[in-house]
Amino acid sequence: MLKILHRIINMTGKYKTRIRASYITALLKGLMMKAPLVLCFLFISYFMRGEMDKTKCIWLGVAVLASVILEAVFEHISNVLQSAAGYMVFADMRLKLGDHLRKLPMGYFTEGNIGKISSVLATDMVFIEENCMGVLSELVTFLISQGIMVVMMFVMDFRMGLLSLLVVGAFIIVGNLMLKTSMKHSVIKQEASESLTEEVLDFAEGIGIIKSYNMLGDKSKKLTDEFAKSCKESIDFEIAYTPWSRALYLTFGIGTALVLALSGYLYMTSSISAEYMIGMALFLFDAFVAIKSYYGQMARLTVTDASLDRIEEVFAAEELKDEGKNELGSVSVSADEIEYDNVGFAYTEKEVLSNVSFKIKQGEMTALVGPSGGGKSTIASLLARFWDVKNGKILVRGEDIRDVSLGSLMDQISMVFQRVYLFQDTVYNNIAIGRPDATREDVEEAAKKARCYDFIMQLPNGFDTVIGEGGASLSGGEQQRISIARCILKDSPIVILDEATASVDADNERAIQEAISELCKDKTLLVIAHRLRTIRDADQILVVTDGKITERGNHDTLMAQNGTYAHMVSLQEA
Repeated sequence: MLKILHRIINMTGKYKTRIRASYITALLKGLMMKAPLVLCFLFISYFMRGEMDKTKCIWLGVAVLASVILEAVFEHISNVLQSAAGYMVFADMRLKLGDHLRKLPMGYFTEGNIGKISSVLATDMVFIEENCMGVLSELVTFLISQGIMVVMMFVMDFRMGLLSLLVVGAFIIVGNLMLKTSMKHSVIKQEASESLTEEVLDFAEGIGIIKSYNMLGDKSKKLTDEFAKSCKESIDFEIAYTPWSRALYLTFGIGTALVLALSGYLYMTSSISAEYMIGMALFLFDAFVAIKSYYGQMARLTVTDASLDRIEEVFAAEELKDEGKNELGSVSVSADEIEYDNVGFAYTEKEVLSNVSFKIKQGEMTALVGPSGGGKSTIASLLARFWDVKNGKILVRGEDIRDVSLGSLMDQISMVFQRVYLFQDTVYNNIAIGRPDATREDVEEAAKKARCYDFIMQLPNGFDTVIGEGGASLSGGEQQRISIARCILKDSPIVILDEATASVDADNERAIQEAISELCKDKTLLVIAHRLRTIRDADQILVVTDGKITERGNHDTLMAQNGTYAHMVSLQEA
């Protein structure tokens, strides 16, 4: 239990001092909680000894009132210190997680970790923030209060104190057994929660396909099964936890009964006086409440422990190193702007690229063609450092991109892919992401060049229209043109282009081709080509098959070789 508390405190970072300061107020609150009992005992003692007078009665009454007021004040201060700090801790942690996620290689997000991230944000962090941060000092209060009660028992009679220690020991034994059971089931419960989150996301993202293929029954059953599994694990948690909770209450009842029996026996044998017997009755039913309440918080703390494991697992994912200090200088005309030097890459153990080498001069267009799964997208993604190469190196203007800061590298690159993502924000802000310091005139000019100005002005609020998440309220061609406007505004010298017209209608294709022409003026291009007629004028065409460059040259050269490229062209023309 104390290890879990220590772990939570370590997580609070710069707010540790505030949390620990709340322990002081918790100590004072614990003292004030028991003060009325002690004062009542004094009141009874004075009364039974015939020493009570008006002055003592007034002072004892004032002391009881003061202790109640001070308890409320200390509790308020403790809440301000720890609860407010708890929200600050997780506000910072969410920002830290966002910063961490942006530094992870893209492979992390394609390996089924979206559900884990969503579960950590929506379940684990929220649970700790709302259920645990506010009870840290309260747990300290329980421990202090229990210590005070045991001391009071020793004051009454050393035999009462020893019995109280034995009962507290029994609480600790039962509590630790409960802790072990609770921790085991907490891990399973949180894993089921993560699995459910993944299935909900998968169902929501694929709802169009699910409906169109009339798979609602199958997919709904899978989702329902995940809900049932999550429900079962939660119930199993309660079933495993409840017997120990009952054992804790039983220990409380038996311990209280034993103390009552011993106090009665000591009074009958004249070992304690009548006033001490009455005092014992005052203390009795509060004697073990603190330790019972302490272990009563165990369920939420064990879930917290499992949640911390999952939070730490996400933070432990290895970031893409960004230790480069070099800056990318300018490159002279006809010099190499991009060079792949014996590049090799593997996502896991399976090799995806092997000995890939080529150069692109400034202002030239290089096209990557070949069968699906050959490695074209991987080659382009490595240039933007979505992953790092396993072998060889990629140079931009003579600098290994690993020696250049990611920020500096990405300032030089714009990317247009088939799958466009637009944020749930205004059209203006979606374009301005390309260059946040741009003026409105700059944004509108970029929209005109991208052939999207006219349809934007027909939207309800023009550039200030909020579009749906992922651009859902726009057609695919409209989304694509907005993404191109974003790149035109950024105006980077290197453009990576995953042919954006591969899956749009003829009208949109013409508009997008015009937009791309505007984007690509005087730029160095690395194009992943699907429609081969669009890259006939490329300075260099690379045929990528099974992770290797099997053919290279311009269109005429490759057609003369009558190899893979020539075969692909003839198939498309047919």
